[in-house]
Amino acid sequence: NGQRLATTLMDATTDKDPEVQEQIRNSLCALGDADPEEILECCGEYLRQHDKLPFPFRALILRSMESVIRNHLPELGKAAAGAVVALAAQEMTKSKEPIQEWQEAASDVLVEIGKRFLNKVMEEVLGKFQPGILPHPCVLRTFGNLALANVFGMVPFLNSILGTLLPMLGMVRTDSMKCTFCYALQRFSESIQEYLAGRDQAPDPTIRRDAFAPEMGAAFEILLQGWGQSREGQVRLAVLEALGPMSSLIPEEKLEEQIPKLLPGILSLYKKHPEPFPISKSLCQILESSVAIGSRSLEAQLESLLATLLTQRLLPFLAPKLESGSERTRAGALLVLRHLLNSAPSQMEMKKSFIISSLRLPLQDNNNKVKRALVQLISALAHHGYLEQPGAEALLEFLVRQCCLQDGENSEDPTNENVRSISVSTLLLLSTTVPRMGPVLWPFLLEFLIPAQFSPALTPLCRSLTFLAGKIREEEPENEAWSRSEQCGKSQKWSQKAVSSQPFLGSGRGAAALRLLGALRIHPHLENRWEKEIPQLLEHLEAHSFSQFLRESLESIPDKSWICPLVSEMFRQLRASDGSRAEKNFLYRSMGTALGSCPSKELVRKQLQELLENARYQDEAEREGLASCFGICARDHLEETLEKLEEFVKSDVFKKSLGLFSIFKERSEGELEKLRSGLVLCYGRVAEAAPPELLHSRLESIPTWILWNSGMTWDGSWKNLDPSGSFGIFQSQSQSHSQSHSRFFSFSQEFLRAEPPDALRTRLRQQALSTCSHLLYPWEFWEFPFPDFPISPLEFQILPLEFQDFPYRIPGYFPPEFQDFPARIPGFFPHSQHLGSWIKSPREQERERALGISKSLLEFFLENLHVSVSFPPFPLLPTSGIPRFYSQIFIPSFSRDHQDELLEGLELLKEGLENPDFSILFHTCTRMGSVIGKRIPPEQLLQLLLELFQAWDDPDGNCSRAASVLCNSLLRERGGILQEKVPDLLAVIRSKLELQEPEQLRRAAQQSVLILGLQHPKAVLGTLLGSALPFDSPSSAMWRALGTEPALSSQILELLLERLSREVPFTESKPFLLGGAATRVATAPPLAATCALDELMSVPEAAAAVLERFPALFQRLLLRLGCSVGVQLPKFLRNSCRETRGQGAAAKALRPCSCAVETLQAMLVRAGNDDVVRDVGNSGGWELMEIPERHHDGIALLAGAMARLCGPRLPPIVRSLIPELGSVFECQRVTSTAFLAELLNHKVVNDLLLLEPLLDALTALEKDSCLLVRVLALRGLGNVASGSPEQVGIRRHGAQLLASMVHGMDDQDDPNNRLALEAMSSLSKILDHLEQRDVHSTLLRVAIRIRPFFDSEHPELRHSSIVLFGNLSRFGRSDSEVFSEQVLNGLVTLLLHLQDPQPDVVKACKFALRMCGPSLGCEELREMFGNHLREERGLHYGEFLNDVCKFLMRAHPALLSRLLSTNLFYFKSPWRELRAAAAMFIGFLVLHMDEEQGQQVDLDELISGGGKFPKFPNPQNSQIYKSPKSPIPQISKFPDSPNP
Repeated sequence: NGQRLATTLMDATTDKDPEVQEQIRNSLCALGDADPEEILECCGEYLRQHDKLPFPFRALILRSMESVIRNHLPELGKAAAGAVVALAAQEMTKSKEPIQEWQEAASDVLVEIGKRFLNKVMEEVLGKFQPGILPHPCVLRTFGNLALANVFGMVPFLNSILGTLLPMLGMVRTDSMKCTFCYALQRFSESIQEYLAGRDQAPDPTIRRDAFAPEMGAAFEILLQGWGQSREGQVRLAVLEALGPMSSLIPEEKLEEQIPKLLPGILSLYKKHPEPFPISKSLCQILESSVAIGSRSLEAQLESLLATLLTQRLLPFLAPKLESGSERTRAGALLVLRHLLNSAPSQMEMKKSFIISSLRLPLQDNNNKVKRALVQLISALAHHGYLEQPGAEALLEFLVRQCCLQDGENSEDPTNENVRSISVSTLLLLSTTVPRMGPVLWPFLLEFLIPAQFSPALTPLCRSLTFLAGKIREEEPENEAWSRSEQCGKSQKWSQKAVSSQPFLGSGRGAAALRLLGALRIHPHLENRWEKEIPQLLEHLEAHSFSQFLRESLESIPDKSWICPLVSEMFRQLRASDGSRAEKNFLYRSMGTALGSCPSKELVRKQLQELLENARYQDEAEREGLASCFGICARDHLEETLEKLEEFVKSDVFKKSLGLFSIFKERSEGELEKLRSGLVLCYGRVAEAAPPELLHSRLESIPTWILWNSGMTWDGSWKNLDPSGSFGIFQSQSQSHSQSHSRFFSFSQEFLRAEPPDALRTRLRQQALSTCSHLLYPWEFWEFPFPDFPISPLEFQILPLEFQDFPYRIPGYFPPEFQDFPARIPGFFPHSQHLGSWIKSPREQERERALGISKSLLEFFLENLHVSVSFPPFPLLPTSGIPRFYSQIFIPSFSRDHQDELLEGLELLKEGLENPDFSILFHTCTRMGSVIGKRIPPEQLLQLLLELFQAWDDPDGNCSRAASVLCNSLLRERGGILQEKVPDLLAVIRSKLELQEPEQLRRAAQQSVLILGLQHPKAVLGTLLGSALPFDSPSSAMWRALGTEPALSSQILELLLERLSREVPFTESKPFLLGGAATRVATAPPLAATCALDELMSVPEAAAAVLERFPALFQRLLLRLGCSVGVQLPKFLRNSCRETRGQGAAAKALRPCSCAVETLQAMLVRAGNDDVVRDVGNSGGWELMEIPERHHDGIALLAGAMARLCGPRLPPIVRSLIPELGSVFECQRVTSTAFLAELLNHKVVNDLLLLEPLLDALTALEKDSCLLVRVLALRGLGNVASGSPEQVGIRRHGAQLLASMVHGMDDQDDPNNRLALEAMSSLSKILDHLEQRDVHSTLLRVAIRIRPFFDSEHPELRHSSIVLFGNLSRFGRSDSEVFSEQVLNGLVTLLLHLQDPQPDVVKACKFALRMCGPSLGCEELREMFGNHLREERGLHYGEFLNDVCKFLMRAHPALLSRLLSTNLFYFKSPWRELRAAAAMFIGFLVLHMDEEQGQQVDLDELISGGGKFPKFPNPQNSQIYKSPKSPIPQISKFPDSPNP
């Protein structure tokens, strides 16, 4: 069959469709997998028979043969290999013309088979390789490929092959033949090299390189001197590819001699051939051979080699790579170029302009890897003088731009920070270590100081320029005059730009700018001053120091006219500036400083006027800067400053126009407000900075204008303006005793009260507080310059403002002049709560000041407090204030002379609180909390705990940890009295866990939960069970905390199990439509308890408690799982879960059944039975448990795993599950029955003495209302045959088991016969272990009961009933009269079902007929059934049925009528196979009956039955008419029978 099929496939090879040809090849290979030798022989025979088959189709067959040989080479015999070799050699050399596709296919067949049968191949091919005659080209190609395919086998042949081949080299004339010879020599050389490399493993290790040197040397010379000069490019390349590997095999002296001629010739080929790879490969091999022999002539060729390879080949190759789409390719090309520059500088010298021009595109690249590679390349270019070329300025600008890169969020490697760092280092390196870069960088880098986009690079630019300037001064001192004169204007620009930058940005660009100023030497009169002051300024670099530095520098210049152009240049830069807020503010201050030093009052007026007209008042930073400028200028030009302000106020800027077109020009009200605010601020800064003696005479009328003419009223309408200027004027008025002081103070108080409480850290609040202090106490020690103190201590001295006896004395903060503190301040202590926010401030100095005030307050109250006073706990202090506070707070509860050792001992803990070691701090706070817990009044405990919980948010880590330790100490000491407050405390703890606190605080919060759980387990449990489902991260953490203590976890487990057993698992809702299924909805309490158990048992410390209560946990969780299958979430939980998922919370989706499964898994894992979890998971059991229709199968897998892996734990589980078989919940009965039934399938039940209790429990379920429970019970009873097959188990309970099975088959409440199916399957297993006397009483009853199932439409029922019938027939052999009748009645059915469409039913019929054979009373039938009906054998049904009918007619002729009538009944069978078999059966019966028996047959009935049988559109095509002995033709043997 295989050969015919292969021939058919090869006939189809003439199809021109490539896909069809490929499919034919694959099909031939597939046939070859079955029988390779047969297919190879078939292919060879086909090629021999079809000699005229076109070569493309012959090549296809040969390729198929090659694939078969490759896949099955070890399986081929010598004879088959010899035939293939002969065929392939013939096909390869059949045509003298070169037909590459066909001849190469034949050659590849020889190569493939030569891997094993080399001698046969060589014998055949050497016959076509005769001395003196040029061989077929494919012979040489085959030799070459064989040499590489079978190195160890082929190399010993090469000496003789080379001896025959060398004389032929002079006979070759055609270019194609030359290429073929070169190919063969190349392969021979590569094979020899591989052989020598693995000589230790070679069969003949004596073979050395010298054995091939003479032949290879002669061939090398012929190829080099003769063929290498060919005009044909293909020949030259073939020669070159051969010379490469041959160079290592020729004599060393010959190679040394040829190198001077060989290398220039190879290099010249680069220009003649576009593809350089074969040239480079051969060149590399020749160079390796030359180096290996230590060639001296190689050194003379290096210059030409490098010049050709690098400049002519490599650079043109790299240039396109710089524009590649792959960033790896671009970066790699730059790295290679850098390596070339460093390793071969002289060869690259002539390509400088080419290299610079090729880098234009990489300069625009945005990839950081490319940028880093380019920066490294720029460094190499600088060292070799490339940056001196025209066009190299773009590379330097690129380097500076990379110094400006900002820190980004990019996660690529390298990051912006890495690129910037290497760029800064490179720029400094080029400036300081590359001498030839000095003229290139100076003064080129100076141009980058001015543009704003290069501001982030000011630090490295200034450092580089500083070094370059110093170097130029040292080397060319005569140029100093040039640097002072011609560059003076530019230097002013550079100095202003550098100094105006924020000094601490960009790694200290202020310091770098100052060093550059010192190096530039802008003016000769500044040198001495700057040499002294710049180093000092560098040591104390602060923002205000720049202004002072600039002022003193300008004062040192005698010629003040030099300042005027500086002022003009500053104003130009100010207008063009678009820098940051701090930078622009500093530019204004510098402008004010320069104006103050300017000698020209006209220029001052002009610049002030332009500043007022050009300022952008909408920008707050602009208003601040303008005001600072006017304030600084007013120190030296007060009259001019006030004059310009008054002129600007009286100008038309505030007046409304009345013309028609004024509506297009008028400013909006908001713009006017901003303008007024700017002017108020200017007046304030002028008043604050001007000399007091000059200001008092001019300011008497200014406050009224500020408060009225600027739109401010006493009722608080100042909110829309900037009041900081007003505060400056108020402070200036403080030293003149004006009658408006009280109004100014009220104004400041009103401002402070109106400020929002969360805006405590604003500069305006500081100014308002400072103004109040100036108005009340005008002493100079009240000066707190901004921004030295972002929040002035005066805030604490003013607060609270409501007190009429303000100010009060706070030691250490108030001046020493104030020593009288009022004896009492009514109501002050409640207001001290304001200090809480300052005690928790993230700023250390603010916390320190607040603690100092708190200490003073406590000391005052200790002196004035009486025992009768009751007050709440003071806000929590950080760790440094805890001992002082807590050692005093409880003393008033006792008399003055009372001594308490515990409270006195708190003083000794102060050193521990100040120790930074966390362990010491922990123990100290624990002892302190214990003392406080023992002494604190009960009514204050809760409030103190709440305050301590708030202190967990303290920004100081030690303080927050100390608060947590104190909390837990207090709870441990006094938590027993807080049962009613457990929900409140847990809510607070939960809020801390929600904030994602540090890990130490999270552990502390869990410890708090644990302490409360130990003291109030039921209250904690009830509160936590009320948490929203599904549990979020804080809820899970709280449950897990309860599992860390074994004693508590055991108690919690008991309470949760009690909840699970007591609560109703679900409710059923009636369907809306009649006939619909009821919907089960889970109840929340048991669902929450299940989730809680899952969290609790996920803690490793809970293992002991889980082991202790393992049986109860397993039983309750198993039943909980049963109650969760097919159960829906309550509506409110479904909505909650949907909202949770919508908000992207971390809580996992909640499903009742999945939750129960996960909890059961967690319990098993925690109890050490993770192998059970894995076993069930590998079988897919956990997924089956969640499917309602397959739930019991998953439970059975779990029971099997438990029986195999943890049998000793089963007895208590079984004892707890048996009572649940009577549960009111059907789902629980199903789950427990499935578990117990599967246990009976394992021997461990018998070993643990559980067999009888289980049998009794399952037998009692025969009348259960649930069909599935009854089915599972019968399955469990049947499992006894597997779990307890010994006589003890089966014989003792045989009658009980049989009765249960029979009862199951007779069950009337079984609409789909599921119970009958299970009973028959189980009974079949049990019968194997029973004897005849056990079955005798029920044998006939069962046989009769199962007969109707033989023809059931369900294949499972047919299979089980027939198998059971076969098992029953074993017990009927000795009593043939009782059982043989049943066998004969079922014989026709069994024989016909041998043609059943279901294979399992056919196997069952074979088994039953084998078992029934002895009961038929016919030895021939018994023997035939035993031989022909074995499962592993096929069956020719027609022949088999013919023999059966023949023996039946001989042994039981009286059965003819019964057999015929039974077969006629199957003419109505729904399966066509059985109808055809019945017709065939009748035909064979008629064929083998004699004439006398024919007289007894009712011919009319047979004809009518046969005539009615065919109901097909074309009866001649039906299986009945196609059967060899159709019943209708056989009727003709009856006399007088009608013609059918």
